[in-house]
Amino acid sequence: MKIGIIGAGFVGRAVAKLAIKAGHQVMLSNSRGPQTLFSLKPMIGCEIGTATEAAVFGDIVVIAVPLTAIGQLPVAEIAGKPVIDAVNYYPERDGQVAELDSQKSTTSEYLASFLPQAKVTKAFNAIQMTDLESDGLPAGDPQRRALPLAGDDAQTKKAVIALYDAFGFDAVDVGALNEGWRFERGTPSYCVRMTESELRTALEGAKRAQ
Repeated sequence: MKIGIIGAGFVGRAVAKLAIKAGHQVMLSNSRGPQTLFSLKPMIGCEIGTATEAAVFGDIVVIAVPLTAIGQLPVAEIAGKPVIDAVNYYPERDGQVAELDSQKSTTSEYLASFLPQAKVTKAFNAIQMTDLESDGLPAGDPQRRALPLAGDDAQTKKAVIALYDAFGFDAVDVGALNEGWRFERGTPSYCVRMTESELRTALEGAKRAQ
């Protein structure tokens, strides 16, 4: 599978490394241009390009940019594509976003409003990237860590679950995209190492902060 990644920070690079190790083709991009990613091509083994080129390249597109940058995404090139939303909301970094502060929207629904024709699934946002690179275990290991996902498109979810498994993690499908609040920042399961059964319990018991 070809994976286009928009955002070359900790999240983008970690996903790129693991995807390449699992046999996928990857193109990394950022807002400053491919010349700023020159060293990553030999270091990671990925292709490098602009955000638009990464969107065109990918059979699936990973969005791994700060929330403040989602208005700059190449909407036309992402239209109709499966999208993995790895974005988190940090008011101290992103400023206050009224739709999120009032809980009228989840972070993934907010992103999806900028990409109205994309098939968005929330994933890879509830684990620190150092752990993503180090915590993977073989399928069937009783201590295997589980990661959550939420989305409305079954095929995109299937692709995400396959990536989780290839990276060494079990998957817990939380349901529709609007259920993604259950593993947003500040919830019991956010960036906490849990097995599948533990994660299911934490997600089911999550409550939205008032």
